[in-house]
Amino acid sequence: MHVLIVDDEVEFLSLIQKRLEHRDIQVTTANNASDAVKLVMKMNPPFNAVVMDVRMPGMDGLEGLHRMKQIAPSLPVILLTGHASLSVAVSGMELGAFDYLLKPIAINELIIKLEDAARTGALPV
Repeated sequence: MHVLIVDDEVEFLSLIQKRLEHRDIQVTTANNASDAVKLVMKMNPPFNAVVMDVRMPGMDGLEGLHRMKQIAPSLPVILLTGHASLSVAVSGMELGAFDYLLKPIAINELIIKLEDAARTGALPV
C-alpha cells in the first residue's frame, strides 16, 4: 500500500510516517495541500489513499480534497482534524471524503481505515 499523508505539523508527519513504514506501508508526505495536489497529479500509479489534515495554512484540506477528486475521482481521502466539527465533517463527506477522523488518532485505527479505503480505491493493496 502507498499512502500520502498531508499535514502542516512536521512532527506529526514524521511520527505517522515512521509508524506506518514500520508496518510495511509506503508513505509519501506533504506539509500542505497545494503540494499534495501536485503529488496526486504526478503519481502513476496513484496512491492507494490519502490522509489529510483539514486545517492548514493556505489551501485547506477541504479545498485540497476538492481538487484531488477532480484529478482522481476514485482516490479515497481520509480527513483529519484536531477540532471536532460536524459541519466540516459533513462538508468533507459531501466533497467525496472516504472518512473523517479526529486527532489524536490511534495508529491501529488509522491502519484499519487505510486498508478499508484502499479496498475501495483504484489499486489493490
